[in-house]
Amino acid sequence: MGRRQNDSEPSRFISLTFLLAGFISCALVYTVLSVALNSNTNSKGSNFEPLTLAEESNDGGCCRGIEKLELWGGAVKWGSDHKFNSSEECCQACKAMCTGIDGPCLCDTWVFCGNKKACGSKFGECWLKKQKDIFAPDRQEAGEHVIWTSGLIFGKGEGIVGLETEHGTLHIKLFPDCAPHSVAYILELLTLRHCAGCQFYRAEGRGQLWDSEGNHIKKASSLTVIRIVKMQVFGSCLEHHVAHCGSDAPFGPPFAIIQGTLEAQGTPFKNIPTEECPYIRRGSVAWVGSGPEFFISLADHQEWKKAYTVFGSVLPEDMEIAEKIAQLPTKSDVWNNINVSVLEKPVPLLLRRLDGWGDLNTNVKSD
Repeated sequence: MGRRQNDSEPSRFISLTFLLAGFISCALVYTVLSVALNSNTNSKGSNFEPLTLAEESNDGGCCRGIEKLELWGGAVKWGSDHKFNSSEECCQACKAMCTGIDGPCLCDTWVFCGNKKACGSKFGECWLKKQKDIFAPDRQEAGEHVIWTSGLIFGKGEGIVGLETEHGTLHIKLFPDCAPHSVAYILELLTLRHCAGCQFYRAEGRGQLWDSEGNHIKKASSLTVIRIVKMQVFGSCLEHHVAHCGSDAPFGPPFAIIQGTLEAQGTPFKNIPTEECPYIRRGSVAWVGSGPEFFISLADHQEWKKAYTVFGSVLPEDMEIAEKIAQLPTKSDVWNNINVSVLEKPVPLLLRRLDGWGDLNTNVKSD
């Protein structure tokens, strides 16, 4: 607790204190981001590294693949007659055949050769293909000797998985074009036909900080405003963690998320690299660090910048299930000096594939 300044001190020191406190406060916001969602390493035995803020990326749509991987499948365009200068252009060519306007996707897989030295005469070849089973893409080979980069495209009603809970099933649209490594891991989990150990264990609702559409309520009560001002005076936003210094309303707690883990017991987990990091929106499904801990956001979190790998989004009509889980009984806990709400009874998860959703509302954004 900061010490109250003596009223007899010169006013110029008060101004200096406010200015210095502001700089310290905003610096702490970025520091706290790295631990705001990580569990207490002492109580949970987690060995995950803190989050690192990702570089700004374009919001015009993702088009990424996995290097050193060659996916097979029926060719719809032969690479020898179909060349581009970059993997992104190859990916976009596949997307153009998967708009959902003229019927089902004609292309759901692209394979590109982009290393001039290694590819030789194959440099620039862009093979567009169609899988028999998009949840189990035909993998030709992978490894350091492979010269190809491959990626998947999920069209309308495709690439939707279910997170089954006792409170209902959350249907999640995966984003392989933004987070190919993350989606590859989810597809591997599907092959196990079980997800023992997968669960939600943290739940924090929107409280009075966000409306039902996930928009931040900028006007806070007078008591909250006073608390924010006091914290800024003493040079810390830690009480509200990722609170935006200069705003008249906090951004938490509660943080409007449900958090859990997607690691099947008995299956070795390999850290997932940081991928596309768009702003967190209501419904976003993202990793905490390199996984397997993840969260579903109940609100828009632009104050978190682009710090988390988003690999999918809950379909809008299922957000009421996430809201229901967020309202389950919780108990207070402290992780890395951060106050959190932990579910009194964790909610087990079962991951399963879903096929043939057709015209189901999949109007979710991946950028």
